[in-house]
Amino acid sequence: HVQLVESGGGSVQAGGSLRLSCVDSGFMRRRYCMGWFRQAPGKEREGVASIDSDGRTNFADSVKGRFTVSQDNAKTTLYLIMNNLKPEDSAMYYCALRRAGCSAAAADYNYWGQGTQVTVS
Repeated sequence: HVQLVESGGGSVQAGGSLRLSCVDSGFMRRRYCMGWFRQAPGKEREGVASIDSDGRTNFADSVKGRFTVSQDNAKTTLYLIMNNLKPEDSAMYYCALRRAGCSAAAADYNYWGQGTQVTVS
């Protein structure tokens, strides 16, 4: 049974930083993709960053150079380090797991966390 639990959201001023965490209590898997998505009110859920089982990362153009995605050595915790935050980064942030390679489409992910709110003013 896979369970994803996010934490680390909060309110920061523009230019500040936050680190989001996502604990994955699921089973070991050979090939997978872990992704971060966000959704602001009235907008569609969009991909922010992803990391696959080979350690390859991808970032949305809007966050390149500001956000970093990583996993701990045990690969049970996913991180999203967000620097130089902007008001347009404000959204509910979700981590997601796909039991395959990475995809930009939220619908392709098999498991989702409950989300953590990020507000930048």
